[in-house]
Amino acid sequence: MAEMRYTKEHEWVRLEEDGTLTVGITDHAQEALGDIVFVELPESGRVLAEGESCAVVESVKAASDIYAPVAGTVLDMNELLAEDPSLVNRDPEDEAWFFRLEPTNPEAVHAMMDEEAYQSFVESL
Repeated sequence: MAEMRYTKEHEWVRLEEDGTLTVGITDHAQEALGDIVFVELPESGRVLAEGESCAVVESVKAASDIYAPVAGTVLDMNELLAEDPSLVNRDPEDEAWFFRLEPTNPEAVHAMMDEEAYQSFVESL
């Protein structure tokens, strides 16, 4: 199984075998947002700085920015989310991934929280 890492902004990052990263939002994040009605994703080829706002998730309650967990270039975005944004509510940590990234520094992902650390972080909120 691919290694997963997490940010304090409630994004998850899956380290793929080819060194690319798949990015989405956590189950905790989608629960806090409520029913997702729109997702705006970064275009393929866009170069992102670490921490840069690069996507938007809108729910019936609020709009929330999604930030680049590491610097890199967007390789692909999940077209399914444009057609069915509620997929984020149903399967946030698998099928409802947001975008794939070619990291500038692949080692940067190791500075993020592992699943155990993320769970402790969420419980402390």
